[in-house]
Amino acid sequence: MQDKEIQTFASVFEQEVHEGLTAYPKYLSSKYFYDEVGDRLFQDIMAMPEYYLTDLELSIFEKYKEEITAIFIKDGSPFSVFELGAGDGKKTKVLLQEMINRQAHFDYRPIDISQNVLDQLEASLKTEIPEVTVNTLQGTYFDTLRDIGNANGKRKVILFLGSNIGNLLHPLAIEFLKNIKDSIAPEDFIFMGFDQKKHPQVILDAYNDKTGITEAINKNVLTRINKEMGGTFNLDDFLHWEVYDPETGTAKSFLVSKIQQEVFIESLDLKVRLKKWETIHTEISQKYDDEVVAWLAEKSGLKIVTSFSDDDENYKNYIFKKYV
Repeated sequence: MQDKEIQTFASVFEQEVHEGLTAYPKYLSSKYFYDEVGDRLFQDIMAMPEYYLTDLELSIFEKYKEEITAIFIKDGSPFSVFELGAGDGKKTKVLLQEMINRQAHFDYRPIDISQNVLDQLEASLKTEIPEVTVNTLQGTYFDTLRDIGNANGKRKVILFLGSNIGNLLHPLAIEFLKNIKDSIAPEDFIFMGFDQKKHPQVILDAYNDKTGITEAINKNVLTRINKEMGGTFNLDDFLHWEVYDPETGTAKSFLVSKIQQEVFIESLDLKVRLKKWETIHTEISQKYDDEVVAWLAEKSGLKIVTSFSDDDENYKNYIFKKYV
């Protein structure tokens, strides 16, 4: 009896592309939107008037920076600020500057899957807030949680902003929060942004702008497969489609095949057959209310310390501690 041949992959990207495009229904992870092109596109998305999340969270930081940083600084002991998915750090810089103003003893450890983003963030901090000690960490959230758990004896403040928790359905979000809980001590804090449920059209507009920037970043995963794996995707053969379910609070993004087609990916030696109107699921963006956040915290072994919101409660930042 012959052993079944085990396929090997040159990277996790290759492995996950193979898994996603041979599954039914097909899917690709939104974390692969991001290379230099994807990073620029996301900067454009954050600047869109429809993409309210960035402005709302920034307004919360500017309004409550003294109260927020007072909690972090606590008893004056040294601490490390870890930020998962740091991006350009625009909002975080408000809090970093306030901590510098208050002469807090801390270092900043931004984490991102994109080394390009980390390099740009480190360079901008040297210019804008040179007093901040920066130690970048490249990797995914799950990979770097191990590094956080093995960090030196300082207290930890973990930032997870932009409602990035919304990229995970509730079971994965609970697993993720449990992993964070296991990597911190009782005196540490988690500071996390949660986009709140609101008018469905406002949410749809944020993820399906008329200028096509969101479509472009979704299709960038196909561009990356073409460029890095020898794929033959024709981007014009796919439609970007967004749906939002106000009952569950889940927004989903899809790339929909406009035609029956066959795509070849050279490095995987893989033929991908797509029927007309078949979907590739690319992203979810979960929306929340206080009840759901409290449930996630309870299931994860966390307790809510306090929260901060914009005037209309369209967006909230919660502070959690480990439940002991």
